[in-house]
Amino acid sequence: MTAQAASALPPATLAGPARPVPSGVRVAVVAIVGAAWALTLIGAAWGEASVLHHHALIMGGPPLWIGIPVFLVAWLVMVAAMMLPASAPAIRAMAGQADTRGHPMKALTVFLGAYALVWAAFGLFAFAGDVVLHHVVDRTPWLAMRPWIIGASVLVIAGVFEVCGPKQRFLALCRHPLPHMEAGGGALRIGLEHGLACLGCSWGLMLVMFAAGVASMPWMIGLTAVMAYEGLGRGGERMVKPFGAALLVLAVLLLVDPLGLPTWLAI
Repeated sequence: MTAQAASALPPATLAGPARPVPSGVRVAVVAIVGAAWALTLIGAAWGEASVLHHHALIMGGPPLWIGIPVFLVAWLVMVAAMMLPASAPAIRAMAGQADTRGHPMKALTVFLGAYALVWAAFGLFAFAGDVVLHHVVDRTPWLAMRPWIIGASVLVIAGVFEVCGPKQRFLALCRHPLPHMEAGGGALRIGLEHGLACLGCSWGLMLVMFAAGVASMPWMIGLTAVMAYEGLGRGGERMVKPFGAALLVLAVLLLVDPLGLPTWLAI
């Protein structure tokens, strides 16, 4: 079933018959999300999160063979905090699959492992791109003197993607995962498929989060709210374009008056 067909189905068809999610699965997911937010907030409160920023790890930080694993740990903690709340429909669908019901916690572990693998690959890609970007900036004095251009470019990329068709198609898969899971399959396939759909839907917003860095709590809280509403809110699909337009407006403001924006909006 295509994403367009899925989005055209009435809510009852999309949801399918209600299947209770095992209490252990619910508790585990809440605990993971809560722990991820707690670690992030503690790091921000103690001022330690800034040392995990990709800039700090690349410029004058530890060797890359140390910096990359450190970044990945911080990145996956941030992904757990930001992305798992919006993944509730997929977790519910996974728990309802016939071949996962007998071992719900094992299925959840496999699902989360596959999901994390997808986002770890994206994080590595973004980190490698940032390493290249630092070399470009080092060799381009004009750009080095205008770092806000890079931040504005990231906002433009994310804003344009938000208003494009692929965003809506991937969002339909994230909001209504059950139809494309009807062929069956275990938690590994479901975790990979949902991870790819989630990546296809939210890579632009997470690229903004990558640029802002793990130390930016305002961006983290704001983008989490946006992605959760897009994925779970009753009018989530309708708010995609306004969210994208807001990012484009912010990019213009950053280009026009880079010093006039509040410091918490820095990218």
